Amino acid sequence: MSMKGVDHIVIRVKDIDEGIKTWRDKLGMALERTAESEALGIKQAFFPMDNGGFIEIVAPLNDDSAVGKAVASRGEGLHTMALEVDDLDATIKDLESNGVQLIGVGSPQVFIHPKSANGILVQLSPAK
Repeated sequence: MSMKGVDHIVIRVKDIDEGIKTWRDKLGMALERTAESEALGIKQAFFPMDNGGFIEIVAPLNDDSAVGKAVASRGEGLHTMALEVDDLDATIKDLESNGVQLIGVGSPQVFIHPKSANGILVQLSPAK
């Protein structure tokens, strides 16, 4: 198992427009694009970084979405940290053998449960 680096970070906000203003206008990051996912119940804004990673801002489309519930219970802040791994299958096997609780094994997106990562949802991203 090898964690190669941070692929991207997801930050949850109450309001996507205010989040964009913060990261673009105040922090000076370039907004690449925005999107909306009905399936996930979120609005998204993407800010690329020179190292190939990116920061993603997400806001809930409704209070019942996972992000909506997270904003209600924990407020704005770090939602997900995605780590690039060299071999997803081997990493899953190693993590499971270490007793790490995983979410989504067998699907395209696998996460380390926050209970196994000091309160942070960690996405495992295959190396590019």
